[in-house]
Amino acid sequence: MADAGTGPAAEGDIAVRLEQVTKRFGEGAPALDGVSGEIRAGEITGLVGPDGAGKTTLLRLMTGLMLPEEGRLSVLGADTAEDARLIQTAIGYMPQRFGLYEDLTVAENLTLYADLRALPAAERQAVFDELLHFTDLKRFTGRLAGKLSGGMKQKLGLACALLKKPRLLLLDEPGVGVDPISRRELWKMVKALTGEGIGVVWSTAYLDEAEACDRVLLLNHGKLLYAGAPQGLTARVEGRVFHLTGMTGRRRPLLERVLGEVDVVDGVIQGDAIRLVLKEEGTEKPDWLAGEENLSLKPVAPRFEDAFVDLLGGGPGGRSALAEATRKRPIDGDETVIEAAGLTKRFGDFTAAEDISFTIPRGQIFGLLGPNGAGKSTTFKMLCGLLKPTEGRGRVAGFDLRRDAASARGRLGYMAQKFSLYGDLSLKQNLEFFAGIYGLSGKHRRERIGLMSEIFDFSGWQDMSAKELPLGIKQRLALAAAVMHEPEALFLDEPTSGVDPITRREFWTHINGLVERGVTVLVTTHFMDEAEYCDRISLIYRGRSVALGSPDELKASVAGPGLEQPTMEDAFIALVERSEAGNGEKAA
Repeated sequence: MADAGTGPAAEGDIAVRLEQVTKRFGEGAPALDGVSGEIRAGEITGLVGPDGAGKTTLLRLMTGLMLPEEGRLSVLGADTAEDARLIQTAIGYMPQRFGLYEDLTVAENLTLYADLRALPAAERQAVFDELLHFTDLKRFTGRLAGKLSGGMKQKLGLACALLKKPRLLLLDEPGVGVDPISRRELWKMVKALTGEGIGVVWSTAYLDEAEACDRVLLLNHGKLLYAGAPQGLTARVEGRVFHLTGMTGRRRPLLERVLGEVDVVDGVIQGDAIRLVLKEEGTEKPDWLAGEENLSLKPVAPRFEDAFVDLLGGGPGGRSALAEATRKRPIDGDETVIEAAGLTKRFGDFTAAEDISFTIPRGQIFGLLGPNGAGKSTTFKMLCGLLKPTEGRGRVAGFDLRRDAASARGRLGYMAQKFSLYGDLSLKQNLEFFAGIYGLSGKHRRERIGLMSEIFDFSGWQDMSAKELPLGIKQRLALAAAVMHEPEALFLDEPTSGVDPITRREFWTHINGLVERGVTVLVTTHFMDEAEYCDRISLIYRGRSVALGSPDELKASVAGPGLEQPTMEDAFIALVERSEAGNGEKAA
């Protein structure tokens, strides 16, 4: 990678210095409110916070693309108000929606950005070769950017940001929509850059990524709540994190009940256990476990996410007004609502999904996991009637998707990966449109739209165009549109990609509640903690199902020396590697 040449000088090991930085957009609360802190060279600094916390605004201020109304911000020793052009020659910036040109190949995108960054022609081939080797994209130089997987797009975006070796690299949520294997590869590449003295700012909604940073800046509503090593924040919940074990029957009603207790800060399902953060230390049985002889609390090591939620005042609770407003269907463990039988999809000579089979009973959550491009979205789209299978059969709510796709679609709700909202329509107009799509009319239609607006608190957002809505409101609107007609089956394609942990908890409170009302859910996700909510999981790799079972069964299948207590992410990676090794043996 070529050096940026002469640029501003850092103040010792300080790459960025923030002094009471404030930024406003119109009236109302500032996007950033008196933020002070430091970002050091040779370290990864995590920029963490809920949706709308001010992370992207702060990154853009660091580039000199915007200026603060109050305070001072210096980058590599230069003031952004005075030396923006000089700063921009010395930094690399990868925005949240990186501007790749999807109709250009990998090589053509690199050439375009080399032109934009004025990289000398004599240096280009050596720089391209180094970056293509660094990102493992050399095999794909002729592929169109639009045909790359999510992880490969992020790698190409990183390569474009590194064309001139920066002294500071700004990454705005580079892990969004990227599977755990690709995220680990991306993380490894960025970690290597810090060894060369490059300072990295990594904005993220994945708190396991924040936990791996050298330092974090935690923002909420534009205010800095914490600055320091992630371990320093995690220590605040030491002795207050437990696994609730010994459950029999359905886990979700117990989670809802426990989250209503005053001494419970947060709770999430982890396989056959419930992970709890309590307000006070101690391992004695709390009053709400009196009489529950089978249940017990086991202390576990705290995570950064536990402390994050605790610092923000706890999770949203376990009650779902949406579920309470949904009619209840009897849950019979023998009743199959979604069925895949030998589903296969070919595009020409390419087999995207092959012989996928499973059944999902009423009132269960089934997860499709897999690396980017593995075939899970193809399987998902066949089962909700968006793709016609080449072979095999899919059934939803008793309807064969080959013969009765239109009837089946009336019994299911679909929440797309990119939120299938109409950006130029207002929030209210989107609700009206989807109510019509699902056949609601007259008084019932008005009642359901009013109910969705009340449950999701859309007051104040009704007339705003969908494309201008904050991410968390977009997600609520997409869910409202998908469940307005009270479907029997709910299809969720990476429904919480990019949203913060508090918003994710709110989302899953609704989903857990709906499942207890007899709704059946098929979900794809890259969040491994979300996979823990599933009753069963199919791991798709290279178009085939390589593992099927409950989260605990999949984790147990990879446990062994050196991996005594694997996480869901450990299981994901180990099972993919095991399948890869098996394919290698067959090839040999």
